Amino acid sequence: MLDQIFVFDIETVPDAAVVKSLTGYDGDDIEKQREELSRYHLKLTDGRSNFPRQSFHKIVAISFLRATILRDGNYEAYQLEELRSGGTVDSEEKDLIKGFFNYAGKYLPRLISYNGRTFDIPVLKYRAMKYGVNAEWFYKTGDKWANYNQRYAKEWHCDLFDVLSDYGASARHKMNEICASLDLPGKGDVDGSDVMKLYDDGKIQDIRDYCETDVANTFLLYLRYALHSGITDNDGYNHSINLLQSHMEEQAENRQSYGKFLELWRESSGGTFSAF
Repeated sequence: MLDQIFVFDIETVPDAAVVKSLTGYDGDDIEKQREELSRYHLKLTDGRSNFPRQSFHKIVAISFLRATILRDGNYEAYQLEELRSGGTVDSEEKDLIKGFFNYAGKYLPRLISYNGRTFDIPVLKYRAMKYGVNAEWFYKTGDKWANYNQRYAKEWHCDLFDVLSDYGASARHKMNEICASLDLPGKGDVDGSDVMKLYDDGKIQDIRDYCETDVANTFLLYLRYALHSGITDNDGYNHSINLLQSHMEEQAENRQSYGKFLELWRESSGGTFSAF
């Protein structure tokens, strides 16, 4: 039985280095390389989207929250162990990816993400293959019906993007939209569209901070889903909420992004930090 949860998120920029092999463009200007990659995807989608497909992304940050599952009868609570980003601001992409698979493979946790099956995991797989990073545990753990690659085995990988829409039966939402409707903090001053400029400006720590608050939002959203669906009860929910609040308050003096997140959380929940 899985005894940890692992809430994760990645941040990426377009991998401009692939353009020469992909389109034949041989220039060194990174902006023109990105424009070429954009044109390639516009052509591929008949002008519908210039967003690069999963194999054309370079990972610049991986953040996660790990918690131990505390079971009381039929209900769970989550004992927060850590909330952080992998590696350092100077880590190479290969090291971030290797660290992710090695670390998660050590605990074999329940993965929790938002759009992780569609985007994060495919990007991680492609980039792991690029660098020869082994992830055997991801493919060989579990059985035919219960494993990390079984779409409907949400006890192994709960992708809230899929689960909350009943796997596409209802409209899929952006996470920030759901957070707004549930009085959760959502995104602050930074969103995914800002990551490339932050990367170009060398502000890797800002990207890591943003990624960590995205993970915190995902955890809060998962807790609300877990309470609604009977995975946890009010005591377990409030226990988990209080631990996240305390952890972020302890770090807020040195982590401006945590302080801003707490302000948003307090404002969105009317000062109760979403406890029930």
